[in-house]
Amino acid sequence: MTVQVSITCKHGNINDEVREYLTRKSEKLLTYFERVTAINVTVDFEQHKDSTRKVKVEILVDAEHKHNFVAADEGENVVHAFDLTLHKMEQQLKKYKEKVQDHRRTPPMNQVVDPNAR
Repeated sequence: MTVQVSITCKHGNINDEVREYLTRKSEKLLTYFERVTAINVTVDFEQHKDSTRKVKVEILVDAEHKHNFVAADEGENVVHAFDLTLHKMEQQLKKYKEKVQDHRRTPPMNQVVDPNAR
């Protein structure tokens, strides 16, 4: 299944090589949760008054039967900030998937069922 990945830049631009990297890595989120329908990556180049420049990256993931997942982080360059944000998103998706899988089993498979308990 392919998912639509949209990349938006605020206050700056990224080259095609970086855009391809962000798209390729974003699509790997499907390995953690298959029901992803859309991924939006926003790259914001923030210029501070002391002439330092930070890059803030936000990833918004739409999934079936679930509200949006959001992760954000910042760093010195686009790739570093994106990797930090992507890691946060991976953790959210893993945690949610585990919660959904455990929720379906009553009782969970890792618990021993006592046949005399009623």
